[in-house]
Amino acid sequence: MISSFYLSFTEYDLLTSPKWVGMQNYIEMMQDRKFISSVKVTLKFVLIGVPMQLIAALLVAILLNKGLRGIGLYRTIYYIPSLLGGSVAIALLWKNIFGMNGIINDFLAFFGIAGKGWVSHPNYAIYTLIALATWQFGSSMVIFLAGLKQIPNELYEAADVDGANSFMKLKNITLPLLTPVILFNLVMVLIKSLQVFTSAYIVSEGTGGPANSTLFYTLYLYQKGFSYFEMGYASAMAWILLIVLSVLTAIIFLSSRYWVHYEYGGKS
Repeated sequence: MISSFYLSFTEYDLLTSPKWVGMQNYIEMMQDRKFISSVKVTLKFVLIGVPMQLIAALLVAILLNKGLRGIGLYRTIYYIPSLLGGSVAIALLWKNIFGMNGIINDFLAFFGIAGKGWVSHPNYAIYTLIALATWQFGSSMVIFLAGLKQIPNELYEAADVDGANSFMKLKNITLPLLTPVILFNLVMVLIKSLQVFTSAYIVSEGTGGPANSTLFYTLYLYQKGFSYFEMGYASAMAWILLIVLSVLTAIIFLSSRYWVHYEYGGKS
């Protein structure tokens, strides 16, 4: 880690000795269009993908908490994608599903709708990856479900006596008491989303295309380090990512005192 920090201030290509260049790598980043593009792509993915993953996980967890028969089977079915989602095989499968001759276009053709090359179109490619990430909500769902099991039934029974409907119980009991779990899942999903790599690499074949539409931050970092052998620049990018992750996590935890509630202790 210390070595990486030192290398971020050098020009280093793995073949020659590191040459000290000071802040040059960091200055170059601010002038690098591909770097800025990778930041925008990653930010878009986070702003859309994180809420979608959390909402999907929470909704499914609430449904499974209704005491459905065979809940163990359903929980396993929903959890499996989170185990497979980061694999190369699933990324390849996803690429084929959203390809020009994929299942999605076959489904649209059934209704007379012309399909598109979803993964090869710069306007749509990132949304296929957001869909893949959302499909991997299983881990968050299991954690939400565990949190729901910890909410005392007495609170819901008291709400029933007071004539509260399902929405009121969700708003005034479920969500407030689930905020510690929401906090945990938010941090975990955010960190994971800022480090998207495998799916983008497979879908774009390592290019970040089309037109840099899937050039995520970590993919560009990989290109700089292992395609162009600019290890100094790549190290600087890695440290920027670490700083951003640390700052965002700190902000979330500091803000939690205003919105995270506990059953008996009020807000955190």
